[in-house]
Amino acid sequence: MGKLQDKVAVITGGTSGMALATAKLFVEEGAYVFITGRRQQKLDEAVKAIGRNVTGVQGDASNLADLDRLYETVKQKKGRIDVLFASAGYGDLAPIGAMTEAHVDKVFGVNVRGTAFTVQKALPLFSDGGSIIMNASIASVKGLPGLGAYCASKAALRSFARTWTVDLKARNIRVNVISPGTIDTPILDGLPKETVDWFVSLIPRGTMGRPEEIATAVLFLASSDSSFVTGSELFVDGGVAQI
Repeated sequence: MGKLQDKVAVITGGTSGMALATAKLFVEEGAYVFITGRRQQKLDEAVKAIGRNVTGVQGDASNLADLDRLYETVKQKKGRIDVLFASAGYGDLAPIGAMTEAHVDKVFGVNVRGTAFTVQKALPLFSDGGSIIMNASIASVKGLPGLGAYCASKAALRSFARTWTVDLKARNIRVNVISPGTIDTPILDGLPKETVDWFVSLIPRGTMGRPEEIATAVLFLASSDSSFVTGSELFVDGGVAQI
């Protein structure tokens, strides 16, 4: 029997990288998974790659109407949520002197506002004793040049986990944050090779993480293996933020 046998999971931003790897693993471990993505074609491809026990719902995690449609779909098909992996996120370079209102609004709109309402709107369907995991980043504890808004937005998720652990303790809903380091995902494709090489040079083991290594950590936080873990931040970064 899988670690998530007969559980219902929702994963936002689930069309590629870490979130897609997590969706695949959740299904292997017995869960039924709902994934979201902004682009229908990528969503269809992800659903096909997962193969079974999955429903794709097109939508933007920062759009409240899209979130309502997501949860109405979950309600109609399964009637409950046991695990939520709020993984949708956005980042873009802008040093302090180049920050614009639009830049800050977009980064915080997806990463902070979007995550807040992704969680809030899930609660009426959430099973007592369930697990909420938010996807943050080692950026939450690092000063990375040109990523001020992104770093701050990820730090906000860490704060949410503390507060929501208290808010939801009567329902025994656990809230945790996972903070990946540099992971080999398509988001790196547009970066110059020297930038990627610099990131890799900071990792003690000398190689980037794989999406599957994040997925197994999320599975730990989603399952009963972590029944005494809540309000925490789990770094999966090869040691970059720890030394």
